[in-house]
Amino acid sequence: MSDPKGFLKFTRVEPKRRLPEERVGDWNEFYLPQLEDELRSQATRCMDCGVPFCQSSTGCPVENLIPDWNELVHLGRWKDALKLLHATNNFPEFTGKLCPAPCESACVLGITDQPVTIRVIESSIIDRGFDEGWVEPLLPVKRSFKKVAVVGSGPAGLAAAQQLARAGHVVTVLEKADRIGGLLRYGIPDFKMEKWVLERRLEQLRAEGVEFRAGVDVGGTGLSVDRLLAGFDAVCIATGAEQARELPVKGRELGGVHLAMDYLIQANRAQAGDTPPAQPITARGKSVIVIGGGDTGSDCVGTAHRQGAKIVHQLELLAKPPLERAPSTPWPLWPMRLRTSHAHEEGCDRQFSIVTTHLSGENGLVRKLHAQRDGREATIDAELVLLAMGFTGPARGGLLEKLGVALDERGNVKADGEFRTSVPKVFVAGDARRGASLIVWAIAEGRRMAASVDRFLQV
Repeated sequence: MSDPKGFLKFTRVEPKRRLPEERVGDWNEFYLPQLEDELRSQATRCMDCGVPFCQSSTGCPVENLIPDWNELVHLGRWKDALKLLHATNNFPEFTGKLCPAPCESACVLGITDQPVTIRVIESSIIDRGFDEGWVEPLLPVKRSFKKVAVVGSGPAGLAAAQQLARAGHVVTVLEKADRIGGLLRYGIPDFKMEKWVLERRLEQLRAEGVEFRAGVDVGGTGLSVDRLLAGFDAVCIATGAEQARELPVKGRELGGVHLAMDYLIQANRAQAGDTPPAQPITARGKSVIVIGGGDTGSDCVGTAHRQGAKIVHQLELLAKPPLERAPSTPWPLWPMRLRTSHAHEEGCDRQFSIVTTHLSGENGLVRKLHAQRDGREATIDAELVLLAMGFTGPARGGLLEKLGVALDERGNVKADGEFRTSVPKVFVAGDARRGASLIVWAIAEGRRMAASVDRFLQV
């Protein structure tokens, strides 16, 4: 490191967020950009730690070369930093905005001090790269003319598609939705990642030869499994983990009770300018309850604020975590501790250790949520209840059933070490294989699956 004592000279400084009362009035991203001098001083905090746990599998599934590009940012060599960043991560703009940064939890500096702002530096490198015009299409040296289908256009599918196209194969991405991007498109609210960020990367993939076909329900009316297998030399399944965890209680059938993803998809479609349905799911003027304390729940809270909710409650089944790292999750593991998101800053009644027992309503519409907390009965007014309790794996019917791929004991698509399923020439990666996980894991798996497919096609 050029300045091995940088971590002693500078304290951790994160980018400022726009004021809550301002940002709830629009759907724009809530972070303000940091000045270059501040970013370089933050990169200087990266220690010459000898064993960088930040880039281990514990800290970074794509194994980003974090100390190396931190050093280059410290020196002002942004273009070189971008090259190193892209060497391991196809989409640092996605991870820089959406990943919870397990790399920072594994930062050696974090043992005694606040960790390096790795996520922000990563995001700043790629933003600088796009602003300067350094992000260009990478065309293959030679072409194989082998045809590969990638089913699903989320981060795993897009990463696999880009890697395979760069290896010289003819890649077609098939997406059942009407637009490309998977949950990057319809699951992530604009205030976390505006959709032009996705579009500029898709433009690069198109220039590299990737063909996108939206509105194709593979295994359904769009494209039969027989035609899929007959028309391609290899098939990559990257459909994600769409099976939402349900709430099996009395009153679940009442109007106004919805799965979180149904709500978020509709909200994202509204921002894209789509015509709303006759009876839209909206939080405007309502008492809203979000069940589930994870990222999806936080996205629902932020969306409800921007739609003009009267009040928002967020209920968590588990006990309230400690403010600091719990002893059960020592460094360098992802720490169990209380996290306050941007959405919570905007106003939210958070309740922990609360179990929903049933829902009640009037005229077929939900009006109250009944629960137990610390052995006592609790009742909360509710006009919109959003179920954000996670996902149990990929959708079981449709494509997977018709392909006949074997599933593991958790209901995910079973694969060997080369990402091969039980069906010849069919591969799988991302949440469809490992279950619902982080975006950085999806990208890592997409890249590794692509390498396996490339080896398969060369035989």
